[in-house]
Amino acid sequence: MTAAPSFPAAHLPVLLDEVIDALAPVAGEIHVDGTFGAGGYTRAILATGAHVYAFDRDPDAIAEGAALADAEAGLTLVPDRFSHMVQALADRGVGAIDGVTLDIGVSSMQFDRAERGFSFQSDGPLDMRMEQEGESAADFLNTADETVIANVIYDYGEEPKSRRIARAIVAARPLARTAELAAVVRKATGYKPHDKKDPATRTFQAIRIHLNRELGELEDGLAAAERVLKPGGRLAVVTFHSLEDRIVKRFLRDRSGAAPQGSRHLPTIAADAPMPSFETVAKPVRAGEAELTRNPRARSATLRVARRTAAPVMGEAA
Repeated sequence: MTAAPSFPAAHLPVLLDEVIDALAPVAGEIHVDGTFGAGGYTRAILATGAHVYAFDRDPDAIAEGAALADAEAGLTLVPDRFSHMVQALADRGVGAIDGVTLDIGVSSMQFDRAERGFSFQSDGPLDMRMEQEGESAADFLNTADETVIANVIYDYGEEPKSRRIARAIVAARPLARTAELAAVVRKATGYKPHDKKDPATRTFQAIRIHLNRELGELEDGLAAAERVLKPGGRLAVVTFHSLEDRIVKRFLRDRSGAAPQGSRHLPTIAADAPMPSFETVAKPVRAGEAELTRNPRARSATLRVARRTAAPVMGEAA
């Protein structure tokens, strides 16, 4: 029996046992880990004898995974976004695969490194770029129109005081450090040290999601998974907030044929309705108390699992 992989406390993969149970990888299968990060899910899948194509858009994750790739013949690192998996796999001679795993959002590696600028827990540059190129958080906040900033904070942070925060950000320009931004948000929202939740959390989340196009990437990645999974292939997606989970829930509802089809008063019957391309195989899974004790970051995590059917990609003819 292969020993279970161990991980530093800061990089515990969330819902690891549940994800591996859902994927049920076996020797000889081909899996995609769309969010390699510190390699938590990848290591566990490799331990079963399956081959893993591990994607990550962050150059640091790819560089730090090189030693694992050198040691594991069954691992192929792919420095790319998981939304590009169809073409990236085709370029490597890979067609249909057996499983896709997506762990959405910022990785613990990114979050814990002050120099990456994803968190205000330690002061660092206002960066937040997963790919370490393109527009940074500082670039966006120091140049964008106040209305644009407010809309980003409201749409992606679900922050009711978004206009007040955006006005304060524009008045405080130029901003360069995470501590500066957090202080501006706290002052604008009337935060007190004894308040339960720091309001800067929602603003940081919103800016990060906007800069990295995270929700669009998730939508594209789910559609890509639909294309690469073979009949019987498994999809496991871990999300950490309602915006992400809503997208996954809607995708699986639509692809499994579970979307509302009218009522007895107004029936909707379409003879040519497409066959479901996925079937859900379990209820949403959340972390138990034992895992929450080990890894408090699992508290907001939700795992959704589905199995690919033999139907063509929804919307395409057989």
